[in-house]
Formats: sequence, C-alpha cells, structure tokens
Amino acid sequence: MTELYWIGVIFFLAGFTQGVSGFGSALVAMPLLLLFIDVKTAVPLCMLNGLVITLFLSFQLRAQIDWKKIMPLFFGCLPGIVAGTLFLKGANNDVMKFLLGILLLGYATYALAFSPKARKMGKGWPVLAGFFTGVIGSAFSAGGPPTIIYTTLTGWAKDEIKATLSVFFFLTGILMAVAHALSGLTTITVLNYLKVTVLFVACGVLAGSICYGRISQKAYIRLIFSMLIIMGLMMVFTAF
Repeated sequence: MTELYWIGVIFFLAGFTQGVSGFGSALVAMPLLLLFIDVKTAVPLCMLNGLVITLFLSFQLRAQIDWKKIMPLFFGCLPGIVAGTLFLKGANNDVMKFLLGILLLGYATYALAFSPKARKMGKGWPVLAGFFTGVIGSAFSAGGPPTIIYTTLTGWAKDEIKATLSVFFFLTGILMAVAHALSGLTTITVLNYLKVTVLFVACGVLAGSICYGRISQKAYIRLIFSMLIIMGLMMVFTAF
C-alpha cells in the first residue's frame, strides 16, 4: 500500500509538471517509478497516464488548437519513427544519445542567456521538426525536444504553444499506446496501477494548469528552456 501511495505521488508531480509546461511528465515519472516497479510496467503506465494528461490539456486549450500547425508536425513524425527504428537502432546509441544531450544543453543554455527572437518559419520546418521528433523518439524515447524548440521559435502565444504540444503529444501517444497494447506490454498489472494513479495525475495536471495561468509569456519560454536543460543533462548522464 505504501508503494502504491508513492507511485500516486509521483504521477501527481508528473501531471503538475506537464500541466505547467505542456510536456515533461515522463521526465519526472520514469526515473522515480523505477524505484518501485520494473521498466516493462513503468513505460506503458507512464504512456497511458500521459494520454490522460494530454487529453485534459487539449480539451482545456481547445480554443487555441490550430490543425494547420499540428498536422505538419504529426505527418513529419510518422516517417521519422520508421527511420529511427530502421537506421539508428544499428548505430552506437549511447554515443549518439550523449551527443544529442550535449547539443540540447548547449542550445537551451544559449536560449536562456540570449533569448533568440521569433523567426518566420517556412512550411518545411514543422515537418522537419516532426521528423526528427520521430527519429529521436523511436531510438532514444526522448523525441520531444525538436518539436518543443520549433514552437519556441515561432513567436506563438504561450496558449498556442501549449495547445500545439498537447495535441501533438496526444496523437503520437495514441500510436505508442496501440503499439504497447499489440506487443503485450499493456498488462492487467499496468491497468490495475492505472486505475489508482489516474486520479493522482488528473489532480496534478489541474494544479499545474492553474499555476500555468499565472505565469507570463516570457516566464513560460524560460521554463521550457530550463526543462530542456534538465532533459539534456539526463540524456548525458544516462548515455553510458
């Protein structure tokens, strides 16, 4: 029972994090979940709770959803997933993960220090961002950064950024959840944990959304880059 309580607390924190920023629930949940349950249970459980979070945020920000912004990212992601599976799995993943972590650290630190101005992005950029999101996601389970960075360069309002990220991650999450189910990863044990943790994650994302409503556009962008630095550090330190 104590273990279940702590798993619930972990998902509350994960929901809160993504409720504030629009991403990052797995960044919080996965390292902590592995203290209590095995990875084959933690991964699909985290994915299913992630669907709850992104569905909630997508509904909450439904007025800001622009499918013209989302679909190029999504359609770019699909071949990226295939490419990552076919080509990067045969490479030295540890070295590539380390280099990607360094690249992410460098860019996010630069962005925090110098606040790069928004740019007019051509039609190919969201497709490219989606593609690399799929590539990195399928190879390293950390595909969010390309899409996240792209949205920060567009000059969109924070609600537009968060709505776009939420719907995009919801769509890609559905694909991954289906893959988990078909491969047998979504077991009765996972579903039993989900029945308990879904309430915690819902409360967390609601609390995070309330805090999000009180921060400025500038603070939100800085929060995104701060979280990307944390993500980069985790990629570096878990590479070897």
